[in-house]
Amino acid sequence: MSSRASLIPLPFAGLLALAVAMGIGRFAFTPILPMMQADQGLSLAQGGWLASANYLGYLLGALLVTHLSWSPARLLRTGLWLVVLMTAAMGLDGHWAGWIVWRLLAGVASAWVMIGTASLCIARLNAQGKERHSGIVFAGVGCGITFAGLACMGLTLLGTTSSHAWLWLAAAALLGLIGASMLWRPSNQADPRPATIPRETDTVDKQAPASQATPAPIPPLHWGLILCYGVYGFGYILPATFLPAQARLLVPDPWLFSLAWPIFGLASAASTLIASRLARRFSRQKIWAGAQILMAIGVLLPALWHALAAILLAALCVGSTFMVITMVGLQEAQAAVGRIGAKRQMAAMTASFAMGQLIGPLFFSLTHALFGAPLGFALVLGTLGLIAGALPILRLRTCDKVTSQTEISP
Repeated sequence: MSSRASLIPLPFAGLLALAVAMGIGRFAFTPILPMMQADQGLSLAQGGWLASANYLGYLLGALLVTHLSWSPARLLRTGLWLVVLMTAAMGLDGHWAGWIVWRLLAGVASAWVMIGTASLCIARLNAQGKERHSGIVFAGVGCGITFAGLACMGLTLLGTTSSHAWLWLAAAALLGLIGASMLWRPSNQADPRPATIPRETDTVDKQAPASQATPAPIPPLHWGLILCYGVYGFGYILPATFLPAQARLLVPDPWLFSLAWPIFGLASAASTLIASRLARRFSRQKIWAGAQILMAIGVLLPALWHALAAILLAALCVGSTFMVITMVGLQEAQAAVGRIGAKRQMAAMTASFAMGQLIGPLFFSLTHALFGAPLGFALVLGTLGLIAGALPILRLRTCDKVTSQTEISP
């Protein structure tokens, strides 16, 4: 007997989970930042500190995963509920100190959902022979970003305050959580498969006695992937955080500057679907490196060309690549260490990514506050980092262990 939640296919449930966690829990702050500047008097430097609090939370959340024995589904469920509550708290609290705490906790929750969703969905889709459907799952980030951007655009034009905007997004996050709930329901309801494929919970929930089976050793971390993923985090985060604010400085018309974020999200959603097809002809390393070079071009554009067109092109370039890199990077994590070590490897890579993106806004906030440095200076550094980081990616070597181990804990 199927529950109502199981009517949603696995890839679309994963899409909803990432749309809530990343599109709302992490990146909704970007389109709301201009609203908070207008009605809360938030400065650009303060916005940078709030963004950094979220990125610090993302780092802490990833580090916690390496020490928690929670299953991916428990991480996913707990993280989604935290996203809903922390988003609502942003609308109910009017103090900057409180916002710091709520954004930090939302970052922790987002990391849990990303790691839980990626490790659970990639493994299940691989077990079903549907790896190409990973593109649908990771399109959830772009869909969430697009939704948040369009919602904030409409709310801005209606004259809604930023506090009410946070509450509307919290309600939307709750609906997304309900849709994604099939991911942590029993696998015989939500994820049917032929009887010849081992059940997901056999190796985790019902461990065999030591006399009958020897636990498989946990493989070592793949540090090349971890370092490359961290460079990627630093390179993309500045334009991802401040694109709408940059556009607002150039063109005060809310219809125009609000377009930057939806374009970013639409490009992101479409890119993972396209990348899934490209994977039939190109290796994941080549897709990753090519996407990172295109991202570097997008990061550099606003530093050289001070026009709204540059902002929109940057949104297109960065938006169309950042989730491609995320998707293939996490697929590489599972290929490198297998299912038994996938959650740990993904957590380490997410922590590295979070460290890179934490350094970006902190660097901008400090140089902007102390020296009046323009954002263009940081964008140039980000561009150089992305280009330099693309070269080692092509030399990464991973041994595909996806089919050699079985561990998918719901």
